[in-house]
Parts: sequence; C-alpha cells; structure tokens
Amino acid sequence: MAKGLDKQKNTKKQGKSLKEKRADKRAKQK
Repeated sequence: MAKGLDKQKNTKKQGKSLKEKRADKRAKQK
C-alpha cells in the first residue's frame, strides 16, 4: 500500500510540474 501511495503522489507531482512548465513557456512567449 505504501508503494502505491508513493506512486500516486509522484504522478500527481509530475502532472503539476508539467502544467507549470507549460505555463512558464506561455509566459516566456508573451
């Protein structure tokens, strides 16, 4: 169970970082 929770947290963190990266790209283009 602990491993499963870690995996879920990691995927959530990756998703957030991806969204942040996209936002950064948009801000840089503007």
